Amino acid sequence: MKKLLLVLAILLTLSAAGAQQPKGSVLVVDGLGKGTVALDGPWQFHLGDDMAWANPAFDDSTGHDGWEQLTADRPWGAQGHPAYTGIAWYRRRIQIKSAPGDAREIALLIPGIENCYEIYWNGQKIAQFGKLPPDPVWYIPETVPAQSYGVGEAKDGVMALRIWRAPLISDESEKSGGPQSVPFLGTSAGISSLKDRLDYEWLRQRQYSFAQSAVYALVMLLSLIAWLRNRKDSLLLWMSLFCVAPLILLVDGGLHLRITYGARILWLDQAWCVLNVSLWFLLLGLLELREDPHWARFTRIVAWIYALSMGLDTATVGGSWWANSKGSDFFSTADWILTAIYTLLSSYPLVLVAVAIRKRHGHRLDLPRWLVAIFACFSGLVGAMINDLRQGQRFTHWTLGDRLGAPMFSVNGNDFTLQTVSDALLLLAILYAVYAYTREAARRQNALQQEYRNARAVQQVLLPEAIPQVQGFAIGSCYKPAGEVGGDFFQILATRDGGVLAVIGDVSGKGMPAAMTVSLLVGTVRTLVHYTQSPGEILTAMNVRMLGRSQGGFTTCLVLRADADGGLTVANAGHIAPYLAGKELPLENGLPLGLAAEATYPESVFQMKPEEQLTLLTDGVVEAREKSGALFGFERTAAIVKSSDAEAIARAAQDFGQDDDITVLTVARTPQENGAAA
Repeated sequence: MKKLLLVLAILLTLSAAGAQQPKGSVLVVDGLGKGTVALDGPWQFHLGDDMAWANPAFDDSTGHDGWEQLTADRPWGAQGHPAYTGIAWYRRRIQIKSAPGDAREIALLIPGIENCYEIYWNGQKIAQFGKLPPDPVWYIPETVPAQSYGVGEAKDGVMALRIWRAPLISDESEKSGGPQSVPFLGTSAGISSLKDRLDYEWLRQRQYSFAQSAVYALVMLLSLIAWLRNRKDSLLLWMSLFCVAPLILLVDGGLHLRITYGARILWLDQAWCVLNVSLWFLLLGLLELREDPHWARFTRIVAWIYALSMGLDTATVGGSWWANSKGSDFFSTADWILTAIYTLLSSYPLVLVAVAIRKRHGHRLDLPRWLVAIFACFSGLVGAMINDLRQGQRFTHWTLGDRLGAPMFSVNGNDFTLQTVSDALLLLAILYAVYAYTREAARRQNALQQEYRNARAVQQVLLPEAIPQVQGFAIGSCYKPAGEVGGDFFQILATRDGGVLAVIGDVSGKGMPAAMTVSLLVGTVRTLVHYTQSPGEILTAMNVRMLGRSQGGFTTCLVLRADADGGLTVANAGHIAPYLAGKELPLENGLPLGLAAEATYPESVFQMKPEEQLTLLTDGVVEAREKSGALFGFERTAAIVKSSDAEAIARAAQDFGQDDDITVLTVARTPQENGAAA
């Protein structure tokens, strides 16, 4: 009987002692050496927050006060706690059996945890990543590399992880939260070596991404340079903006930068906004819809709505303030609605392609444009389907979006998804289309330059090669076109009775049409002087020749005859009046040439005294404009024509700020024996 009582007493003692020992699982590490060990297997887990749970003596036995066991290789959302957000704890008891020669210090490697956490070793906080509420600061796991932390002396202890998961946004899965993969414990050298291997593997898996980004950067630079050389070609600007967005996305998740959630959402949304809007305007030009005012205006409206919805979405969930507020459900709902709006609009390329086909532009689209249209539809459709199917997936439990976004194949460790392939095909198609477009633009530019060269050659033939020398007159001229080909023209001819006939005019327009108009006028003048030297009759005949040939423009012209005795006869067709001795002559004006068949050109008569100078000019002088916007004007013109020659007047207007062709003629009376030409 005594023996039985003794056995019962021993059993009760052992039972009581056992009840005092925590029943959480223990990971036994039998010698670390210079290696690492995975902290796999069951961890003790509890929802909620209590700082007492960092105490190594705390009883975290499974089933005791809500404690349970989870593994650290998957999120808690996939292990029975779907859509849980807030704070939760993981605990693991570790027994380290050191062997002779083992390192005295150990370290910890955390591959990734959503979203921020604190690490406790034997009750002491040894590290943290981000910042837990009430003022949370957190990061997206895929944007940062694995983190390593020093633990301290290699001894037995309890590892505790205090983890906070931010409220879920519209496209996040309910199966998220907490560790993404197993942590590792080891010597400092072993953990450092493991981290290097993980970083190298991360780089190796992104070779294609980096190569693609290099192509985007090169195309962006070349497109920007080409646009700066020709700013009227907006297609090149949209191409450069389209290529900027992937570079921003590379910084977001491809460079292992520690970027806070708020900053990431801010520029991530803007990058997608730039990418999609620039693609729309690229398609607008490539599909020949840019000249359609209706669709050009509608595209701008859609772009503004898209940008506004993304901006509001960024403001809704782009900061940390909403994550800790009681209204986080409201903001999550707002995020879902706004995301649905801009996700729907992201399929707008399909609309543009359909419109281009409906407007029967298809038969006029070449192969490069068709390729862009096809792959833009494909890429937009894939992106829209994946994003749409992922929206609210924690409620719908649809997995099709994740399956469509899963890797299709791998090349040297680089995963290729359906979206990756479609984006690559679209990039190649756009590059080909822009290349073909720039070649065509260069061909047209060369043809235009050749037209300008031909027009300039025609104009040079029509301008007087030499000013005639007339006894009793000193004649000067200066012509400074504003571009390759000007619209000004002039002729100076000697009359039969020893006088001078001067013709000066300005044809609206540039290029070959203006040059051909000038050739018609000059030919008319040279023919008419054989029959008449009356300024009024010459202008009347020129007006008849110009009827129906102005093509919506007009021509101003002034004809002046200076006789040997100083008599002046002037007729004007809407041109600037000449200056005599610095004073503007009061003329009777007629209509510009070619506007009305019944137009008349009355003659005005004046007398030029010896040593006086007559100055004829085009509006390029008085309309010269400096950077501030001020005009050279009539006052400056009147002041400078008193004593300056043609070259000095033209140079003064040009230095002030040439805005149009400048032509200046001067005729001065001199003694009969001193006639000269300049």
